[in-house]
Amino acid sequence: MSVELDPAELGFRRPFTQEVSQTLRLSNPNSDPVAFKVKTTAPKQYCVRPNSGRIESGQHVEVQVLLQAMKEDLPPDAKCRDKFLVQSVAVKADNETNVSQIWSNIEQNAKSSIQEKKIRVIFLPADGDAAAGAGAAATASAATNGVKGHDEEPASYSSPNASTVTPQKSGAAEHMSTPGTSSIPTTQDDIKRQLEEAKAQISRLQGQVQEGLRQRKPQEAAEKAVNSVQRSLQNAPAPGGVPVQIVAALCLLVFLIAWLFF
Repeated sequence: MSVELDPAELGFRRPFTQEVSQTLRLSNPNSDPVAFKVKTTAPKQYCVRPNSGRIESGQHVEVQVLLQAMKEDLPPDAKCRDKFLVQSVAVKADNETNVSQIWSNIEQNAKSSIQEKKIRVIFLPADGDAAAGAGAAATASAATNGVKGHDEEPASYSSPNASTVTPQKSGAAEHMSTPGTSSIPTTQDDIKRQLEEAKAQISRLQGQVQEGLRQRKPQEAAEKAVNSVQRSLQNAPAPGGVPVQIVAALCLLVFLIAWLFF
């Protein structure tokens, strides 16, 4: 038991920085009531009220589809790949069971009885640009409901929100990333490699520091020793009166300095 849809595709007119609504009319031409459910490939971007319900024979239901406001408008040449799926199934006239319970039973026990029709979504220019965009809209592919295009990939549909309060959708730029090499490691091998490189760099720096200290300390000690000898010689008496013990001590000191540090 399939329902009839009007319009055949949902067109949302710019600007998208504010909430844009479209009405989808579901009609039941069958002799029995039908239960319906509306799904979409982008449940976070749309709000559907009601997103499920029951249509009596010969009656119709108007479903309001809301495209949530974006922080930034999309580029003029942006193409929409969003789609909607309307599922319907026949129910008994005297069946007063809750619609959610009906769908739960059908999906578990009689999934093959579900009828499906797909609806495309198109982005339309603003009212001032309607004439310029009329030609493009006329040539756009308006696929027949329930028939999948040849270039179409299988879509994943989910039930959209039916709440009257709709959170703002993030701008398209927030979901875009520039391709290239990331500085953040993404695998265990990258983490290990960067850790080893960091350890090696630390070891090199420690070696340079220790080498600098080793070279500086002997040099400072030698300079102090030489300065001490020079001061001793300057303060010593004339050559004829220098004791042998002082001369021997100075020679021994110079020898030890040269042997230890040079």
